[in-house]
Amino acid sequence: MGFAYFFYRSFYALLPLAPLGILFFFRLRRRKLRRQEQELLVQFREGILALTVLLQAGYSVENAFLECVPDLEKMYGEDALICKEFQKIRRGLGINIPLEELLMDLGVRSHRTELLQFAEVFWIAKKNGGSLPQIIRTSANLIGNQIDTQTQMEASLGGRKMELTIMKFMPFGIYSYLMLSNPGYFDNLYHNVRGVLIMSGCLVAYLIAFFMGDRVLERLERGGEMG
Repeated sequence: MGFAYFFYRSFYALLPLAPLGILFFFRLRRRKLRRQEQELLVQFREGILALTVLLQAGYSVENAFLECVPDLEKMYGEDALICKEFQKIRRGLGINIPLEELLMDLGVRSHRTELLQFAEVFWIAKKNGGSLPQIIRTSANLIGNQIDTQTQMEASLGGRKMELTIMKFMPFGIYSYLMLSNPGYFDNLYHNVRGVLIMSGCLVAYLIAFFMGDRVLERLERGGEMG
């Protein structure tokens, strides 16, 4: 609706612009999923640290997964992602699904390389009789280092994100200022063929710049995660 008013001042533009709304919806959904993946990674690290304590106290690894759920619920709340995932593991153990298979399923569904690698290492250690407390502790340290790297990357990109956000809203700010200071200044650009063509060109240029800016930041963020 904002684009329809800004570029065309016509409700008839809502229909051809509807795909943009759908596109932005999926972009917001993808960003939300990325935030949830990062949140799950941070919570998973705390979860396996709690497992390490229970293993050192003499619990078997299966019982450790069962016993650490209440502690995680106290820490993050019952609706936290890690609590829901550990509850799934708990239910899976209750119907005799091997723990390594449950962890592998979590690693695949999480779309996080760190969780998948942990599941693979755990699977190998479980089959070959490795030291599970040491493996879990080492994995927690590696995940912690990865989280620290991503935090530093996000801090270094904070200024760039702010600049990009300002640039995204600047055209609308300039437009609003001119409309308030010079009413009717843009009237020649609306409700005529030439104006529609010019504003359509402006819309295309804006969208290209918008998505190019987001693409550059996404690549930088991915580079930080790979690092």
